Amino acid sequence: MPYEWDKALTTPPAPDAPGHAEGAAPIAVLHAWPFRSLPKRGFAFVVGMAYVLFLIPISAFVGTLAVWWLLVPGLIAIGGLWWFIGKSYRDGEILEELEIWPDHLHLTRHGPHGRHAEWEANPFWVTAQLHKSGGPVPDYITLKGGGREVEIGSFLSEDERPALFAEIERALVLTKSRREG
Repeated sequence: MPYEWDKALTTPPAPDAPGHAEGAAPIAVLHAWPFRSLPKRGFAFVVGMAYVLFLIPISAFVGTLAVWWLLVPGLIAIGGLWWFIGKSYRDGEILEELEIWPDHLHLTRHGPHGRHAEWEANPFWVTAQLHKSGGPVPDYITLKGGGREVEIGSFLSEDERPALFAEIERALVLTKSRREG
């Protein structure tokens, strides 16, 4: 799955558990990133294979003027393949990190091209919402609190978003049960 809990919240925190204000470590940490169907090693293989397959028909024209009419567009096509797959990797460099303390919630999004966004709220007032429709993607997840509503995990697959929503909602319920207990 393109998300994982470094620290999963399975039980409510103790009533006297130190919080964010005391400088304590988070009680739960979630990392989410987009799925990569083509790993970096596969990227090099695809470009290399395109080059080798390109050389097969070109070899019949070696020593003639026609080789230049085939070589230049072919190399441009391979260069374009390299550039567009690399651009896809650069655009997909997203990492979302959700940190939960008993008294604080912090969401950080590291986006492509150095974009960075942060959101903080008190977990007691945060609600997780799953929008079945009406969002940019089906099963769109938002966190609402601190005067704002932010998205999380919109790049995940349709199967992963409801599962992530259930896990975030469970973590929020466990965090809130500490205050009530």
